[in-house]
Amino acid sequence: MHDVIVLYNHPEDPEAFDAHYTGTHIRLAEALPDLVEFAWGKTTAEGEQAPYYLVARMTYPDAETAGESFASPAGVASVEDLANFAGAGVTVLHVPRLAAGEPK
Repeated sequence: MHDVIVLYNHPEDPEAFDAHYTGTHIRLAEALPDLVEFAWGKTTAEGEQAPYYLVARMTYPDAETAGESFASPAGVASVEDLANFAGAGVTVLHVPRLAAGEPK
């Protein structure tokens, strides 16, 4: 499996971010071809502000499939939509998933 992790920085206007993310961006992410699973959530940290506002995880069978998915029209639309609500910036990580005991 291969995960694409998106770390969203804290927005200047959290209410506007939330409205766009839940009203528009989630639908775009769910339309990505060959997506095995999509999960997201707001972050928390004890006694301080978490380093990121929201984290999303998209799971694919492998890295090649993830790349093809993001190159598709739905993938391009999803990435282009970031400009509409994620002005504080995002970090995207590609994580090949290993199970315990698997060779690295």
